[in-house]
Amino acid sequence: MTIHPLRINCRNQISETAGAVVYWMSRDQRVVDNWALLHAQSLALERQAPLAVVFTLADSFLGATLRQFGFMLRGNPPDEICRFIQQYNIGVLVTDFDPLCIKRSWHDQVARSVSVPSIEVDAHNIVPCRIASSKQEFGAYTIRPKIHRLLPDFLDDFPPVSKHPFPWPSPVNPFDVDTTLSSITVDRSVAEIGWLTPGEQGGRARLEDFIKNGLASYETERNDPCRHGQSGLSPWLHFGQLSAQRVALEVLRQMSTSPSSEAFLDELIIRRELADNFCLYNSSYDRVDGFPEWSQRTIADHRHDPREYLYTPEQLETAQTHDPLWNAAQLTMVNTGTMHGYLRMYWAKKILEWSPSPEDALSTAIMLNDRYQLDGRDPNGYAGIAWSVGGVHDRAWGERPVFGKIRYMNYKGCLRKFDVADYIRRHCY
Repeated sequence: MTIHPLRINCRNQISETAGAVVYWMSRDQRVVDNWALLHAQSLALERQAPLAVVFTLADSFLGATLRQFGFMLRGNPPDEICRFIQQYNIGVLVTDFDPLCIKRSWHDQVARSVSVPSIEVDAHNIVPCRIASSKQEFGAYTIRPKIHRLLPDFLDDFPPVSKHPFPWPSPVNPFDVDTTLSSITVDRSVAEIGWLTPGEQGGRARLEDFIKNGLASYETERNDPCRHGQSGLSPWLHFGQLSAQRVALEVLRQMSTSPSSEAFLDELIIRRELADNFCLYNSSYDRVDGFPEWSQRTIADHRHDPREYLYTPEQLETAQTHDPLWNAAQLTMVNTGTMHGYLRMYWAKKILEWSPSPEDALSTAIMLNDRYQLDGRDPNGYAGIAWSVGGVHDRAWGERPVFGKIRYMNYKGCLRKFDVADYIRRHCY
């Protein structure tokens, strides 16, 4: 099997040694359509060596709750991986790419600590993030031509997964999900979600349903929260249980050229990979000092503007505001683990309007998003909140109180966009 060499990034310069190959699975939690696993198996076949896949579940990871832990499935991941490599005399370590600071620090720590080659493979992006651009892009309009130019080189089909012919030398203890979930340290106050099926099969079933029943109308219905016009794939894409590249290939097979397929692929490829670019090249992606200069200036100019309404994080979390649409959106997120993309923008911008400072607004939006959304702690979430609160990937607009030149959204605008009363009626539990 051939893996595009530009997907591969060596994290240290250690020469290969004898021993098994281990794939440290983290961001891309799937067997099929996984370039990192395919590369790890290719190395193992060349060496005629066993292959292991290791997944480490970090307790209390970035505020994740039982909701997110339950969808995925201990110890400090770098320590556990290093221990595993030493215990089993591993010869090569393969990891998947992740732009978030905490994941990059894990990978750096392991690469420095182990005495074997550490190889990173971008199995999440169609065009590898480091190859698409070597700098933070201003917006979709600057990264789009770069990605489109490279897509023919990377948007190819996956080889099938084959049974590995070299067995692991010792017995493997069976993994019990219920026992693991009951023993980890995790916030259990946010319940698991039962209305969708996690895992590779669940993700593939949702993709097939979207292509059959939703793709043709995506362009006209995606921005209406009262319709099921979006793909609903974000939880599986976030956890890597479904490959974005597989999604793109199946969409192109079904509908290669249409306004709906083009709009969907722009969201799937350009917007998602722009978010990875933002987090990779801007280590302040979750702080106000990561906002563009024009945004930081207008924030400074309007920092002390009076706010008509101020709400605490607790009031926002329990949907105790004067705005019934915002309350309905918040309750939808709390109860279902998801929120319509258009309302996520409105939701975050209102948090800016109702918070004492942009710093408070950013912190609260990230806390609520990561606590309740199934796709929390994701570059898309950080980039989307930074767009709403800080104008990242956007331009300066007309100046107004509190927002300054950051794009504004209001209730009246939503009334023109969709049936607000119907949405509130169906989502205020």
